[in-house]
Amino acid sequence: QVQLAESGGGAVEAGGSLTLSCVNSGSSDNCCTWGWYRQGPGKGREGFAWIYPDGNISYSDAVNGRFSISHDNARRMLSLQMNSLKPEDTATYYCRIRLWRDGHCAVAPYWGHGTQVTVSS
Repeated sequence: QVQLAESGGGAVEAGGSLTLSCVNSGSSDNCCTWGWYRQGPGKGREGFAWIYPDGNISYSDAVNGRFSISHDNARRMLSLQMNSLKPEDTATYYCRIRLWRDGHCAVAPYWGHGTQVTVSS
């Protein structure tokens, strides 16, 4: 089983920083991919930071240079360091993982319940 829980959200002023964490407390920890997604008011859910099975990391243009994704397999934790926050970053932030299955990275993802980030101007 996978049980994901995000934490670290809150309200900050523009230009500030926040660190989000996502911990998998379930029994399954064979993750092949990690990712951060967000959904702002009236918007669809969008991905912006990913760690691929080969270890490569990518970011969307919206956050590149400001956000940093990392993971600690031993602690079963995914982290997101967010700097130079802007009001447009206001959203509910979700972590997403996919698991190894029979030697392949399974398509079906697991999601956390989200943590709210609000950036004021």
